[in-house]
Amino acid sequence: MSEENNAYILGTETAELHRLGLQHQVWASEACKGWELAGFTQGQTILDLGCGPGFCSTELAYITGTAGKVIGIDKSPSFIEFLDSVSTQYNLNITTQCTDFDAMVLADNSLDGVYARWAFAWISNPEVILRKLHKALKRGGVVVTHEYFDWLTFQTEPSLAGLNKGISAALQSLKDQPGNVNIGRKLPRLFENTGFEVIGTRPMTKMAIAKDITWHWPKSFLHIYLPKLVESGYLTTTEVRAALHDFDILEKQAGATILCPQMQEVIARKK
Repeated sequence: MSEENNAYILGTETAELHRLGLQHQVWASEACKGWELAGFTQGQTILDLGCGPGFCSTELAYITGTAGKVIGIDKSPSFIEFLDSVSTQYNLNITTQCTDFDAMVLADNSLDGVYARWAFAWISNPEVILRKLHKALKRGGVVVTHEYFDWLTFQTEPSLAGLNKGISAALQSLKDQPGNVNIGRKLPRLFENTGFEVIGTRPMTKMAIAKDITWHWPKSFLHIYLPKLVESGYLTTTEVRAALHDFDILEKQAGATILCPQMQEVIARKK
């Protein structure tokens, strides 16, 4: 999979595809719980907003079954091509749109549900997109969002200076992107402002030790993302090396822990 200019802050190359697969393994149980709480089931039409390579789309297609349908929307041609290939290989009822959220085409009153994970954090007009979703949902249709509530909770024990500098630079770069990296805390109010009723919220926290698969989620993020911050001027090459060296030290320390950025689930229903 080749890299695409301006497609994603973390890129779309093969290493990032692998990282997204790992990330999905870490968060899959939370996604499934959210879908269950929302009542996603056979025969429904579900939108996977910002589907990426479609790890969630694929699982949702088994939930909706042959009588239902999943729509995957993403702006990365490489990711959409990957999802189309998987859908064809497994004969899943998934349709895709390669576009940004502003240009997506959704029929009025056509959706039973929407799932969005790390989709709203990177856009500057969440209320506009929520209104589009409201129009596309049937009455009683449900939206499940999983977004960051507080990225500042990304911390390690023990604390290491070089690694802390890398994490701080990463957060600053995310804050400087269009949108709001901590959009999760804003979504309940945004839903209410756009004609939805919030029917549930749930904090989602991950703490990891080195032998856990969860440990490799922040590890893979740092190894892919910190070198990119050299080009954008947030870190020097020396600072990146120091941060990753500190991570190696952390990983070898008995009892070391990582508290991952705090997430929040918000579930809302069209009135």
